[in-house]
Amino acid sequence: QVQLVESGGGLVQPGGSLRLSCAASRSIATINAMGWYRQAPGKERVLVAAITSGGSTNYAESVKGRFTISRDNAKNTMYLQMNSLKPEDTAVYYCNTLPILASWGQGTQVTVSS
Repeated sequence: QVQLVESGGGLVQPGGSLRLSCAASRSIATINAMGWYRQAPGKERVLVAAITSGGSTNYAESVKGRFTISRDNAKNTMYLQMNSLKPEDTAVYYCNTLPILASWGQGTQVTVSS
């Protein structure tokens, strides 16, 4: 089973940017689809962006046009570039496969606040 470790979160002002990374314990080249999920305080975990092995992407309406998901199979890493961040983007961000096959990692906290 692949293990995934998220990093890159932090505190950023509204309108700022962050890039999250998801490092896998083995090759991700054979993983058909992966995604970034987030869980805000008191809310359920939701999928915000997904990417297939062929590079096709899909985004939740709330982040479309602001977030970009990518993957580097050679580095066994997936990324989430987040621009024009809003306070409502504040959450713990997690990565996983689609469907969910890996254990959840610790996630990385993103806080958008002035």
